[in-house]
Amino acid sequence: MKKKGNLINKVLRILRIALYAFFISSILAVILYRFVNPPVTPLMLIRCTGQVFSGEELSMKKDWVSIKEISPNLQTAVVASEDIHFLTHFGFDFEAIQKANKLNKKGSKLRGASTISQQTAKNVFLWPGRSWVRKGVEAYFTLLIETFWSKERIMEVYLNVIEMGDGIYGAEAASQKYFQKPAAELTKGQAALIAAVLPNPRKWHPDTPTSYILRKKNKIMEVMRKIEKVDFK
Repeated sequence: MKKKGNLINKVLRILRIALYAFFISSILAVILYRFVNPPVTPLMLIRCTGQVFSGEELSMKKDWVSIKEISPNLQTAVVASEDIHFLTHFGFDFEAIQKANKLNKKGSKLRGASTISQQTAKNVFLWPGRSWVRKGVEAYFTLLIETFWSKERIMEVYLNVIEMGDGIYGAEAASQKYFQKPAAELTKGQAALIAAVLPNPRKWHPDTPTSYILRKKNKIMEVMRKIEKVDFK
């Protein structure tokens, strides 16, 4: 019994050390990325690994630009499309979560309510997935970036790391690929098209929009006209 008790104590001690190490390292990583741009994300590595195993040519186009080099039209478009209360919430939009839960109970198609902050936390620090464990860790990192980063920094990182096509990441790479211009020069319509495909950028493309994407674009532009312009320049 004594040996068993000692083993349990050792296991608990190891778990405590691991937990402390996780908290300290995660906080330091978030603080670091407040000043240093993330060089790569878990999703980028997963996509590259998939390309290698499928025999495809490695493709990862990304070109980090400051928020001042990203059109306010795109900043406003992603807020209108993804997170209407981005400027005022602290990482979570509980009103959107309640609406999503009601809609999900009525139909079979799941509707998400992830904020830009949550998506940024997921993209930079975590792996894709829908498990409760991953969602819990996502919530933890969301609180951390809301605490240590400004809204401007969250938007800047979000628009530079988010997947915007097959092997395309960030606003600059997407703008050059789809519209042959820098992200700073995106029009309202072009910005709305990019925002419209974000739920599935590997299926839809802003330069060849389907009728469904065109309808989404029009709805996003309608919301853009109603909300305050987002401009961190």
